[in-house]
Amino acid sequence: MRVVVIGAGIVGAAAAHELVRAGAETVLVDAGHAGRATAAGAGIICPWTGRVADPLAVAGAEYYPGLLAALAEDGVREVGHRRVGALVLLPPDRETATGIEERVAARAAADPNAGEATTVDAHEARRLFPALAHRGDGFRGTALHLTGAARLDGRSMRAALVSTAERRGLRSMSGTARLALRGARVRGVRVAGELVEADAVIAAAGAWSAELLEPAGIRLDVVPQRGQLVHLRLPGAETGPWPVVLPAGTGHYLLTFDDSRVVAGATREDGTGFAHRTTAAGLAEVLRHALAVAPGLADAEHLETRVGFRPVSPDGEPLLGTVPGTPGLVVATGLGSGGLTTGPYAGALAARLALGRDPAPAPGLDLARYDPQRGRSC
Repeated sequence: MRVVVIGAGIVGAAAAHELVRAGAETVLVDAGHAGRATAAGAGIICPWTGRVADPLAVAGAEYYPGLLAALAEDGVREVGHRRVGALVLLPPDRETATGIEERVAARAAADPNAGEATTVDAHEARRLFPALAHRGDGFRGTALHLTGAARLDGRSMRAALVSTAERRGLRSMSGTARLALRGARVRGVRVAGELVEADAVIAAAGAWSAELLEPAGIRLDVVPQRGQLVHLRLPGAETGPWPVVLPAGTGHYLLTFDDSRVVAGATREDGTGFAHRTTAAGLAEVLRHALAVAPGLADAEHLETRVGFRPVSPDGEPLLGTVPGTPGLVVATGLGSGGLTTGPYAGALAARLALGRDPAPAPGLDLARYDPQRGRSC
């Protein structure tokens, strides 16, 4: 059986990895768009702190240990993944803070991957993430420390998935793919005039998925949401073990890597289309939020600003599943800001669907919730 995967972001790379390990002939096609979410995004694996429970993200976090073990079997042991924990900076309003503590503690108690949830004072929070302090001042509130959270380098993970799949026979192609149909059924894709025939196609083109499928008469409700993130360096600081910082209620965050790098993000800009550029307002927003909670970053060196386009749907839910009326087509997109948490697992589910197998979703996970044509007549 041959399967073509369109899009080599985290979802498509994971789908290709799953397919070749299952013995399928696999072709991965990527257009190399500027602003792919995987290349720009920060990898925070912490699905237990959101206001609304996300079962797909929880399953995505649970999927990581097995995936990392599979990569290690193929000789890849470093993808920027580290279980560093997370600090949820609690609001001063005690009633609101208590609600967050109780909600996260209940989720942690139900999921061993979340680790332990404990409330810490400002002194302990500043010890765990020293940039929260600055010349004796800085963060003075309380925080919820969740030990199971992890961070990930999305670029390294994507590259590892693709490289290990290529060693197992994956064919990678560069170019813009067009879906080819025979009647209503998928025939394959056309890339630079070449017809690549396939038994199934996985559309995992992120924010470009609607543009990909529209010429075939298939409409997807997914649009780009621009995100801008700032990478800083604190010379001499051993930032590797610092936890992810999540100021409650802001949508912003801080995370670190081993090279004294601190990532501050991120904007959530709707209606920008694919305008791939850094803006003054975006930089100001990200830095304002970062310095408000971590004044110790004031002297950090600016390294780069990354811009990416999250694929988002109107209801904020992913689009994952087969497309009624188009046999052989599987859609996997719309993961929004949770792409690096959910992407590998979503890719694996898409691969199983493309192979005609039972996707065997995690207990309590109903894939009908993510029907890519929900709300549309077929």
